[in-house]
Amino acid sequence: LGRFYCDYCDTYLTHDSPSVRKTHCSGRKHKENVKDYYQKWMEEQAQSLIDKTTAAFQQGKIPPTPFSAPPPAGAMIPPPPSI
Repeated sequence: LGRFYCDYCDTYLTHDSPSVRKTHCSGRKHKENVKDYYQKWMEEQAQSLIDKTTAAFQQGKIPPTPFSAPPPAGAMIPPPPSI
């Protein structure tokens, strides 16, 4: 029998059957590992976007005050929320 490797948990399951995979994938530790993996991935994506934006700003590709220009003709500005 083949063994199933779980990338999220960095472990091999003893058997490669649907019931063993289902049991493993519904487990608490596996779910935490999946959540941690995607949380880390999202943080890396956000940091990459921040780095690219910072580099573009420093190269002068992004104006320092993006809201200084008037809105385009016909653009609606939403009213402030009522108190």
